[in-house]
Amino acid sequence: MSTFKAPKGTYDLTPPDSAVYLAVREAIAAPLKRSGYGYIETPGFEQVELFSRGVGESTDIVTKEMYTLTTRGGDELALRPEGTASVLRAALEANLHKAGNLPVKLWYSGSYYRYERPQAGRYRHFSQVGAEAIGAEDPALDAELIILAVDAYKSLGLKNFRLLLNSLGDKECRPAYREALQEFLRGLDLDEDTRRRIEINPLRVLDDKREAVQKQLVGAPMLRDHLCEACKAYHEEVRAALTAAGVAFEDDEKLVRGLDYYTRTTFEFVHGGLGSQSAVGGGGRYDGLSEMIGGPALPSVGWALGVDRTVLALAAEGIELELPSATEVFAVPLGEEARRVLFGLVTELRRAGVATDFAFGGKGLKNAMKSANRSGARFALVAGERDLAEGVVQLKDLQSGEQKAVALDAVVAELRAAQG
Repeated sequence: MSTFKAPKGTYDLTPPDSAVYLAVREAIAAPLKRSGYGYIETPGFEQVELFSRGVGESTDIVTKEMYTLTTRGGDELALRPEGTASVLRAALEANLHKAGNLPVKLWYSGSYYRYERPQAGRYRHFSQVGAEAIGAEDPALDAELIILAVDAYKSLGLKNFRLLLNSLGDKECRPAYREALQEFLRGLDLDEDTRRRIEINPLRVLDDKREAVQKQLVGAPMLRDHLCEACKAYHEEVRAALTAAGVAFEDDEKLVRGLDYYTRTTFEFVHGGLGSQSAVGGGGRYDGLSEMIGGPALPSVGWALGVDRTVLALAAEGIELELPSATEVFAVPLGEEARRVLFGLVTELRRAGVATDFAFGGKGLKNAMKSANRSGARFALVAGERDLAEGVVQLKDLQSGEQKAVALDAVVAELRAAQG
C-alpha cells in the first residue's frame, strides 16, 4: 500500500465511479454546445488581486478560504476558488469582446479550490461546469442560461431540485437599500467579523447561515422594496421568460449568493436530498465585474453547477445513469500466433470505432474469459491455432452464450454491424 494519501478534503476519481462524473459533465455541457457557447480553459491559479477585486474582499472565499502562494519571483498567486473572474480575465486579455459579436458565450469545466471544513458535499477540491455570457444586458439572456441549466438537470433525470430567484438591483437603487440595511444591522447583536462586513458589504450578512444570525434578520429591509423601476421591469421580464418556458421557480428575497459581483438577476439551484449543503449550482448577472478588474463596461451573466453536488443529488434520488460499456469487444488469443493475429485485429477494430480490449499477460482461456466478462464487453473474440488454420475466429456473444465462426476478413464488418 502507498505511503501517500489524497490530501484532506479532496478525492480521487477512479473507474467505475469516474464514468458517472464524466457523464454529468457532458450532460451539463451538451445544452451549452447547442446554444453557441464555446469552450474556454484557464490556469488553475491566478493573481490574488483578481479574486480580491472581483469576488470581493468581504467574502469568506477571499478572507478565509483561498489557497495562496508566493512564487520565487515574489508574485502573489491563488488557486482559483471560482471560475467567473478567471474566464472574464481571459476573455478581456484575448479581446474576445472586440470581435464584434456580443455576447461572447463561453463554457468551461475544471477543478476549484477552497480551504473549508470538509463534510458531505463540501470539499477543498471540487469540480464545476460553468457558463458565461459576456457583453450584453438582456433579460432573455439571463433566462436562457437558467433554462439551459434546468434542461441539463432534467436530462440527467433529476426531479427534486428547486430554482430560487431574486434581484439584487443595480448601482442606481442598491445604495439606498444598502444604507437602510446597514442601519438595521448595526442595531443587532453580532460578532466583530460580522460587524466589519456590515460596513464593507451588508448584503453578505443576509447570506450568513448561522441560526443565531438568521433569527435576528426577521424584519430586515428587503431589496425588493427598494428596486428602481428599471430593475423591477428587468426582473419581471426574466420571470416571464422562465414561466413561458415552463420553468418553475421560487422568489427568494434573501438570496444574495456568496460573491460580491452580482447585480440584478441572482439564482440558486438547491436539492432537498443533500442536507445542509443543499446548493447544487447557481449564478447571476454581474454587470460591473469587468470594470472591477480593469476592463471596459461589459454587462454579463453566468452560472456554475457543481459536478460533485450533482452526483450526490443523483444518488439521493436513486438515479443510476445508463452508461455505455467502456469495452464492446474483448479479444482472447490462445497461443503466440493467435496473439499476433488478434492484436492486429484489435487495432483494426479500434480504428473502425469499436471499443476493444485484449487479454494481456498470456492468460489461459479460463482466466482470459473471466477478464472478458469483467470488462463488460458484449462480445469475445477467441482464436487458437485450429481457427487460424481455417482463417476464422470464434465470435462469442457474452450475453446469450451463442458462438459462431467468422472469417478473419469479415470480423470488422460483422462487429460494426452489431453496433447497430
